[in-house]
Amino acid sequence: MTLSMSFLMFFSILAFVPLCFSHNANGGYYLYPQFYEHSCPGAQEIVKSVVAKAVAKDARMAASLLRLHFHDCFVKGCDASVLLDSSGTIISEKRSNPNRDSLRGFEVIDEIKSAIEKECPHTVSCADIAAIAARDSTVLAGGPSWEVPLGRRDSRGASLSGSNNNIPAPNNTFQTILTKFKLQGLNIVDLVALSGSHTIGNARCTSFRQRLYNQSGNGQPDYSLDQSYATQLRTRCPRSGGDQNLFVLDFVTPTKFDNFYYKNILASKGLLSSDQVLLTKSEASMELVKKYAMNNELFLEQFAKSMVKMGNISPLTGSRGEIRNRCRTINKY
Repeated sequence: MTLSMSFLMFFSILAFVPLCFSHNANGGYYLYPQFYEHSCPGAQEIVKSVVAKAVAKDARMAASLLRLHFHDCFVKGCDASVLLDSSGTIISEKRSNPNRDSLRGFEVIDEIKSAIEKECPHTVSCADIAAIAARDSTVLAGGPSWEVPLGRRDSRGASLSGSNNNIPAPNNTFQTILTKFKLQGLNIVDLVALSGSHTIGNARCTSFRQRLYNQSGNGQPDYSLDQSYATQLRTRCPRSGGDQNLFVLDFVTPTKFDNFYYKNILASKGLLSSDQVLLTKSEASMELVKKYAMNNELFLEQFAKSMVKMGNISPLTGSRGEIRNRCRTINKY
């Protein structure tokens, strides 16, 4: 075999494994599932065990841990910046509009980190723990599994403005949401598939109230919302008050990870405006909603692929960042 043929074969093979490689690879470092195989072989089992215990205690925690990873990756990449508390020059992302009073699961991550530190001190990053916990949460809810590429390091800072600006909001237009995804290297397929995480979990009244009373600023409800469903929602989400009242995102199978989210959208019963616009504002996303509503396996398969892709947004690797001793604070040197 000639040298040029060898190179061609090498690059052909690479074409089939792009998801494991870091977008911002530094000096050739990349993420791969076996990263802790020798340095901390029990890491994934520890994560799995703590997550299972947390979800058994509170089924809602599965969605919360999945959302935690998502809100981390969309700000400065998947670097555990969302886990940092405010201290010194750091203003925590926990204070941002998408996170304040709604992001949960920090204590579960703390418990995992504490257990792993006892087993393998200064080895496993908080960013990797968040990524594994998101996968394990999905599986526990009946969703797909995937190999999580590992090797992320933790940031030494947070971005409150990034959290406010980068994370898609429930009342964003379809185009704004798509732009926010594209800025992270994700496409419309990833957008529709990852939105399917709303097959589990809850939303607060404050995140969809405008759909019930004043969708377009003219005092009228959202015409794209099924009116009997809207009437039902108004009973616990009044014009004022009840901001923190919780509603399941998928009223058919609220704790099961399946494609009823898409079936609900087709029935004009997507809870958030950002859910329903997948059907009403884009031909391409409408087709994907229909495909996933018809084929649960197709949805689960694409969700797993898109989660790997999302988990690969701008990770810190090599000598960048650090392995935090505690996920809430940067290391003191």
